Amino acid sequence: MSWPQDHAKLDRVRSLMDERGLDALVVRAPDNVLYLTNFWGMKGYDACVFPRDGEPALICLEASEEDASRMAWTDDVRLFSGYDASDPRPPTARVLELAREAASDFRRVGLELSLGTQAADRMVGEPTTFTADWFTRFGDVEDATPLLAAARAVKTEQEVERLRLANDIAAAAMEHCKLIVEPGMSEAQVAAEWEGFVHREGTGWEGKVDLALGFSLVWSGAGIKTFTATTSRPVVEGEPTLFEIWVCADGYWCDHTKNLVVGQLTQQYRDLEAGLMHVYEDAIDFARPGASLAELDRRIRAGIAAMGFPGQPSHPICHGVGARAHEPPYAHQAGGGEIAAGMVLAIEPGCYIEGGGGLRVEDNFLITDAGAEKLSPFPDGIVRA
Repeated sequence: MSWPQDHAKLDRVRSLMDERGLDALVVRAPDNVLYLTNFWGMKGYDACVFPRDGEPALICLEASEEDASRMAWTDDVRLFSGYDASDPRPPTARVLELAREAASDFRRVGLELSLGTQAADRMVGEPTTFTADWFTRFGDVEDATPLLAAARAVKTEQEVERLRLANDIAAAAMEHCKLIVEPGMSEAQVAAEWEGFVHREGTGWEGKVDLALGFSLVWSGAGIKTFTATTSRPVVEGEPTLFEIWVCADGYWCDHTKNLVVGQLTQQYRDLEAGLMHVYEDAIDFARPGASLAELDRRIRAGIAAMGFPGQPSHPICHGVGARAHEPPYAHQAGGGEIAAGMVLAIEPGCYIEGGGGLRVEDNFLITDAGAEKLSPFPDGIVRA
């Protein structure tokens, strides 16, 4: 999808580069290439040299030239071949050569030195790993990862619009599943319905999404655990079917946990829902500009302990969402940082019953001066199917 150049975003990056005395950034992670150029690559081979002053250079797979022409915010697109009959090296070696050439005139360069993982490419979700040469062939460099994390933590108006698209697609897929879920359906069948709707209806959504992909973990009844795979377990009447779901819409994500129940909810789960929603709503009210991320973590975990689940959950209870489904900032009681206006946060308290079962609720929230604005139109808590 072609979007107007997001000057607010790029100006913020350049301001941070100026503060740190960096002349250029050289990035290869698909989410950072997308962030700086609006180009979301097919195989994760592509790179960007982003100067503090002047035109960025996009190093692009030859087969993606048409996509780059349509999507990228830069006219400086330098192509490399995926296969070269005279060069047996992998394409990443050719990318490195072009990136070094594009960065050769810059004195102080920033690289993603401490980026341990990366968002996936557009094709098969297979991250393309960095080679040792990528970290050693640019001379004396700075780590640009903290700079990019700081820039990405606060969203621009355009980014929020793109995140709303992902949230709306996820909610529509939940409405679809609400109509078709039945006792006896397997978790995998329900997950396939949700993911199929996202890809089928989300691709082309409102004429603004080139490609929508859904990712899910669906668990029902005793199958609800902190982390486990979707299986052939059946949907259980009277107990929640939990959807841990993500939508990627042209590289921008949402991250939700939603719950459906077929039939009358058991009293145990009514009580669990009431307690967890109290913790959740208190956290949402707390999430305002200037609030401590460490205190948010302590607050949620204290509330869950008071429900009778000390030490839970084992997963983070709050993180940023943007060009990755999980990105800084993270709320951690041993960490620091404050919530700021413009952040988009996933807030996700959960508690789990020994032996199986439990409940998690999660949505994405835009932090405004007035507080946290829920981005998904689908309700929280346990929704009757």
